[in-house]
Amino acid sequence: MGKSLIPPGSGDGDGDGIEPVDLKKALEERYLAYALSTIMHRALPDVRDGMKPVHRRIVHAMRLLRLNPDQRFAKCASIVGEVMGKFHPHGDQSIYDAVVRLAQPFSVRYPLVDGQGNFGNIDGDNAAAMRYTEARMTEAATELLSGITEDAVDFRATYNEENEEPTVLPGAFPNLLANGSTGIAVGMATSIPPHNVAELCKASLHLIDHPDASVEDLLTQTPHPEDDDENMVRGPDFPTGGIIVDRWETIVEAYKTGRGSFRVRAHWTVEDQGRGTWQIVVTEIPYGVQKAKLIEKIAELLIARKLPLLEDIRDESAEDIRVVLVPKSRSVDPAILMESLFKLSELENRFSLNMNVLSRGRVPNIVSLKEALQQWLDHRKEVLVRRSRHRLAEIERRLEILGGYLIAYLNIDDVIRIIREEDEPKQVMMARWDLTDVQAEAILNLRLRALRKLEEFEIRKEFDNLTAEKSQIEALLASDAKQWKTIRWEVEKLRDRFGSRTDLGRRRTRFADAPEHDETHIQHAMIEKEPVTVVVSEKGWLRAMKGHLSEFDSLSFKEGDKLKLAFHAQTTDKILVFTTGGKFYTIGVDRLPGGRGHGEPIRIIVDMENDQDIVTAFVHDPKRKLLLVSHLGYGFVVPEEEVAANTRKGKQVMNVKAPDEAARCVFINSGDDHVAAVGENRKMLAFPLVQIPEMGRGKGVRLQRYKDGGVSDIKTFALEAGLTWTDSAGRAFVKSKDELAEWIGDRASAGRMVPKGFPRTGKFG
Repeated sequence: MGKSLIPPGSGDGDGDGIEPVDLKKALEERYLAYALSTIMHRALPDVRDGMKPVHRRIVHAMRLLRLNPDQRFAKCASIVGEVMGKFHPHGDQSIYDAVVRLAQPFSVRYPLVDGQGNFGNIDGDNAAAMRYTEARMTEAATELLSGITEDAVDFRATYNEENEEPTVLPGAFPNLLANGSTGIAVGMATSIPPHNVAELCKASLHLIDHPDASVEDLLTQTPHPEDDDENMVRGPDFPTGGIIVDRWETIVEAYKTGRGSFRVRAHWTVEDQGRGTWQIVVTEIPYGVQKAKLIEKIAELLIARKLPLLEDIRDESAEDIRVVLVPKSRSVDPAILMESLFKLSELENRFSLNMNVLSRGRVPNIVSLKEALQQWLDHRKEVLVRRSRHRLAEIERRLEILGGYLIAYLNIDDVIRIIREEDEPKQVMMARWDLTDVQAEAILNLRLRALRKLEEFEIRKEFDNLTAEKSQIEALLASDAKQWKTIRWEVEKLRDRFGSRTDLGRRRTRFADAPEHDETHIQHAMIEKEPVTVVVSEKGWLRAMKGHLSEFDSLSFKEGDKLKLAFHAQTTDKILVFTTGGKFYTIGVDRLPGGRGHGEPIRIIVDMENDQDIVTAFVHDPKRKLLLVSHLGYGFVVPEEEVAANTRKGKQVMNVKAPDEAARCVFINSGDDHVAAVGENRKMLAFPLVQIPEMGRGKGVRLQRYKDGGVSDIKTFALEAGLTWTDSAGRAFVKSKDELAEWIGDRASAGRMVPKGFPRTGKFG
């Protein structure tokens, strides 16, 4: 980097046209130019009309082709050709794709293109080729163009400077928020969901009346179902419907900052089939989800046996969506079944909000809901002023001509004589009646039939009307309040035109609170319940054998490895793994490798340190309590529900430092009130369980004191029932309360030599 691009031995490069260029600077300049081009001319919409250049050029070209809603359709090929040839020098397919999307009612909340033919479907099928389809504009598109011929916006030269195109559309329709926008630029992106126009209009009216209103003031938490036109913005209104299940505070925060996301769920109902049977029917799916891929994904989950509550899925859709979900049995809880589907499939997804737009077509920035509406209203005001000035100039030109006509009618005989007799009648008339050049030219161009008396009356009437209109426009231009009053009237008209009483304007997306369910029930609904035997080897290899095995002698292991422990479980269970580093790892039994082969090392399943080993593993029961003990004899009691980890990194529960390490994890049974500890020095101590503190995390307290070595085994027991152990021959021994008297003491004592008959292994068995 930073080196010159001049080959060695080329001299100064003047002779052969080679010019030295700094590579770093050249790359910076070119990449910056590319980034700016992407941001300004491709990816980000203009806040004023909500359009990117390709969409703006499509609508403008359709206007020039006179493809109004009440006019004929035209082949999409001719529209694409017009756009590509005059305005947008890019690929025809990219232009056609943009035309198609503007016409799809499942992609755009208020389509700007009225398509005729195959324009694709919600299953993800492509539209027919552009030579087969036809299109024209919709009413929403004409609203965007309203006033474009009245100097409402600036025009610029096209790429080849042969034509002109608008820099922005007049935008009487709040397209940015109504239809939303998505795009990825260089270093920034935008994602704006569609909204309901009637609600946007109501919020805009409130903003006109209360310029200091906050974002919360522009939102409606409690809707008016009897009159949706009274609702301000409640949230996105997706063309495919669905249900938003976010909290109100989350929605408010997203609109205040311009960043956030909306959690959207499919709409479903339970359909009674008679005789106690039922099925679930999904009628609305989240925005942007392709129905065919959604069903394919659920079918794959079904085959993979990850939806044990679901028997079958059928697509019975025609024009409307109807996806049928058949439960495994009539006893299945529909809500739990749907919760499992929401977690595993796109029946629930998130639509991000990132209101990154071009303010005034130049500055990319993230705006709040209020700023977006305010900038649209400011643009409408500018359009109103420009249109008014344009109309005022037209009126003044017409009044000038009409004034000349009236002079001509008052002196009609002299006008005729001058025209017949004078060589330069125009100059003579201008001198005699103090006419302007425009007036004199208009008089000379008068037709003879216009000289009748009735025409004079019509001219006087038009003159008076235009004079009155001129006064009104001048008053409008002079008064800020009158301008906002006019804009208010325009917004009210738009609200009525796209109101909730119309099919297009009726709100489609609803709001609800996500139902509360036991997470365990949902997890079980996503896993088929089967008995398995979990096998853990000495070197940390895990697997789950089908069924509850009674004998483990036949299990095979890698060379040099052997069985550490094995226990029975269900595929819906979670197992806890406790390591010498004092960490707990939580692993779903369904995630364990099958019984074929030797399984997988635990370090592939979780992020376990290389210098740690497994102490024990067991099925998780959140109702239990555990006694954790380190090798040097420190320990504490911890509720089992507090040690479950949600990540691969596990949860540090026992704090140990080398040379100490975690050595034992013991279940505390109901009724146990004492602890018996045996050291490697074969000394035993029994003391009350209450002397051990209950903690969520820590080092613990000393349980037994040793001069050398550490703990060999530990056990909790009920003193009244006595202490039991099993020797190597399988014989059971019991020491009663009275017999244990000499070993009972206080925590942290050294204890006494183990009783006669205690196993040589130093374990309770």
